[in-house]
Amino acid sequence: MVLGGFDIVVIVFVVLVVMVLFAGIKTVPQGYRYTIERFGRYTRTLEPGLNLILPFVERIGTRMNVMEQVLAVPTQEVITKDNASVSADAVCFYQILNAAQAAYQVSNLENAILNLTMTNIRSVMGSMDLDELLSNREIINDKLLRVVDEAVGPWGIKVTRVEIKDIQPPRDLVDAMGRQMKAEREKRAQVLEAEGSRNAQILRAEGAKQSAILQAEGQREAAFRNAEARERMAEAEAKATMMVSEAIAAGDVQAINYFVAQKYTEALTAIGSASNSKVVLMPIEASSILGSLGGIGAIAREVFGGEAANAGPAQPPRTRTAPARTTPLVNPLNPPQES
Repeated sequence: MVLGGFDIVVIVFVVLVVMVLFAGIKTVPQGYRYTIERFGRYTRTLEPGLNLILPFVERIGTRMNVMEQVLAVPTQEVITKDNASVSADAVCFYQILNAAQAAYQVSNLENAILNLTMTNIRSVMGSMDLDELLSNREIINDKLLRVVDEAVGPWGIKVTRVEIKDIQPPRDLVDAMGRQMKAEREKRAQVLEAEGSRNAQILRAEGAKQSAILQAEGQREAAFRNAEARERMAEAEAKATMMVSEAIAAGDVQAINYFVAQKYTEALTAIGSASNSKVVLMPIEASSILGSLGGIGAIAREVFGGEAANAGPAQPPRTRTAPARTTPLVNPLNPPQES
């Protein structure tokens, strides 16, 4: 089949139309922004999705990633305020907010952010002492974030976070810090031990004080109770004596016999239970004791009643009297002489 000149022109026209369509249709992925230049001048920014441009007149200038990105800051030497040399590295998170400014306000954006962060790390950390540097990382991060974010603002960049990864002092300085920490901990341990010993002594003294107070109160209460008991006994003794006196005054001789027999028995009990008496030799008349016991029996019959009330007056018990044998007290140092 032979094509004529008209057919060739049509085919060429169709090919040109297809090429123009492909050149004018641009697809922007999510998270990116494309800048458009017309004859080398920025005109607009393409948003994600399907976009049309004028082919052969407009072209894509820069493809900018507007997602948050991380930039690793390499390790660098920093001289602190007290002339200590430390090594520090960090990470920087940033995000492009204005694609046109990021594309046309600065050349080599990542290198610019990196150098800006490194210089500010030196300035911020160099204005602090070593102890302050090691214990205040949050303050360092806040200062770096504020300074770097303010510096990259005209570029359409937002620095979201600057974090110090690691701070490494020299080895000899680390050893000295370890010895200092050990000495400080030993000091605190001794202080705590001394405080514990002092508190223990205070508690023991308080316990002894409370014990003495309670013991004194117990002794006072016991003395009060003993005095009260002696008072009660004295009252009972006085009442008993009064009753005996009244009975004697009424002509009842048995009451005084009971009273004398009770005191006599108590005296014998005290003599027999003395600790310094091993052998006791003394005259004891059986008739006197039996007479006292008879008096006690008569009193009991009068008190409790019974047959004795109808039997008439109580007869004293008959005792077989024998010649009284008087046994003198024998002194072992002076034995008795025979007559």
